Amino acid sequence: MLEKLKNSIEPNRKLRIAEIVLLAVFVIAALISFARGTAALNADPGEVTYQGTVELARDFDAEDYDEDSTMCDVIYTDGERKLIVSYPYEEYAELEQDSITAYEYETSEETELFFDHENPTPQEVKSAYRQVMAEELMPVFNLGNALLILSLSLAIVLVFSTFFTTYEKCWFMSIMVLATIFAVIFPEESANGVNGIWIMLLYLLDTFLNILCELLISKQSRYNFLVSVAVEITEIAISLVLMYRFATMVVTLLFWLPIDIISYINWTKHKDEDEDELTKVRRLKGWQEVLVIAAIVVWTIGVGWLMSGLDISTDFFGGNRNLEVIIIYLDACASAVGIANGLFIFFRLREQWIAWYICALLEAIMNILAGQYVLLVLKLGYFTNTTYGYIKWSRYIKTHKEDDKSLL
Repeated sequence: MLEKLKNSIEPNRKLRIAEIVLLAVFVIAALISFARGTAALNADPGEVTYQGTVELARDFDAEDYDEDSTMCDVIYTDGERKLIVSYPYEEYAELEQDSITAYEYETSEETELFFDHENPTPQEVKSAYRQVMAEELMPVFNLGNALLILSLSLAIVLVFSTFFTTYEKCWFMSIMVLATIFAVIFPEESANGVNGIWIMLLYLLDTFLNILCELLISKQSRYNFLVSVAVEITEIAISLVLMYRFATMVVTLLFWLPIDIISYINWTKHKDEDEDELTKVRRLKGWQEVLVIAAIVVWTIGVGWLMSGLDISTDFFGGNRNLEVIIIYLDACASAVGIANGLFIFFRLREQWIAWYICALLEAIMNILAGQYVLLVLKLGYFTNTTYGYIKWSRYIKTHKEDDKSLL
């Protein structure tokens, strides 16, 4: 007996040591990425030499400013070379030129810098150099951010190793590894004055928090609501940075944050008698489903029409108004399904998994239209875990014969 116990413990110990070593590797690799990127970003451009002039055309598709804007970035490019000139809105409104004569300079490391005037000051050279290097080093910083979030994911698995099954650990880490790969392959461009590196960090954090929250819901754990609060804060930040999906942002502020708190209290009141970590769950009746669907349709049309009439500018969609309107209506539908989902979760109803399917599909479409490919990894996590959660909840309901009839 003792020999069998020893043989079973030894592999677990070796696995845990391997996980700790892997965690250390991730952390060290993240620190190296940040150190390398920071050193290159803050490097001295040194002496620059004048190379001549080049004509660059104005990229009108990248502009979408109105009177509420303060500084307006205008991009001049020939496809390979690029010059960004910032104008106060008053000057931008009177700007009529569709091209510019750019003055080209080159550093000792053959980095090309462009200016809208000759003889730039050392401060202007350093600023332009940092701007160019920030774009070139984006994959390096994205890798560092991704490895940092990946390290946090592995740390969660290590600390709560007995709480998660082998399948759940593998699923969780697989999604985060995919997110790491996508973060490097598909870097985000800057938007509304915010560097793409920070936008990608928000995306990765959103992915990590969402899949952790989803996993806890599938396990019928009330602690999912604590993670969900962090999810809402992150998604509000994303909406503010990108200046889009305001229907979802308002619903998050006025609905999701309060419902998370009261849902945690409600789930705490309905613990399973045999397993304290589990919460009792139930299913919805047919006529109730019809009412929910009707409410979603009305909300989508009403909120979509209202939000599409607001004059809110963003350069995230490159000035494509038709695309903005499509996103607005999809967002309105997603917010409606999200509200239904929140109520389903609050009342511990299995139908919340069906709502997750719909939300994941709608958000995947919006991510594709907006070019947010790294967030498609999150939607893959939604689809796979939603199936897992639906099966687990259905088994629980079947074995417990829905003996819990109370709503609150």
